[in-house]
Amino acid sequence: MNHKKQISHEVNLSVPFHDLDPMHIVWHGNYLKYFDIARFELFSSAGIDLYEFYKKTNYLFPLTKTSTKHIIPLKYNDAFTCKATVIEAQIKIVIDFEIRRPGPSGSDEVCTKGRGEQVAVKYPEMEIMFEIPGEIRKALGY
Repeated sequence: MNHKKQISHEVNLSVPFHDLDPMHIVWHGNYLKYFDIARFELFSSAGIDLYEFYKKTNYLFPLTKTSTKHIIPLKYNDAFTCKATVIEAQIKIVIDFEIRRPGPSGSDEVCTKGRGEQVAVKYPEMEIMFEIPGEIRKALGY
C-alpha cells in the first residue's frame, strides 16, 4: 500500500441521556454512531462528501464490516474524543476508531476501539468495485 500520509480526524462529543441503557452506561450500538460521526467529519475534512460523489458518479460506499472492542464504559455526560484514522483506501476503505476520555490521573484513557470497512459499489447494478475511485483515494492520501 503506497500511501503518502495517514489521515486522521478527531471529534469531541459528550454522552446524552438518551444514549444510555438500563445499566446507566452507553448502549453498545451507540458506539457505532459515534464512529460514524467521526468518519463523516474525517471525510469532510478531506474534502469528501460521499452523497455528492454518489449523485455525480453513482458510487455508493456501504459499510461491509465493523468491529468494536469495549474497554471502559462511557456514562452520562462523559466528555470524550472519537478519533478516526484511515488505514487503507485502495481496494476498500478501512478506518480505525478510538474513543478516549479524560482519566482520573489527568491522562486520557482508551474506552473503545473499533474498525469499519467500506467498499465501492456501482448503483443501480449493485456491482462491487474492487478499487476505490481515484478521486476518493487521492483525497484520503492513497
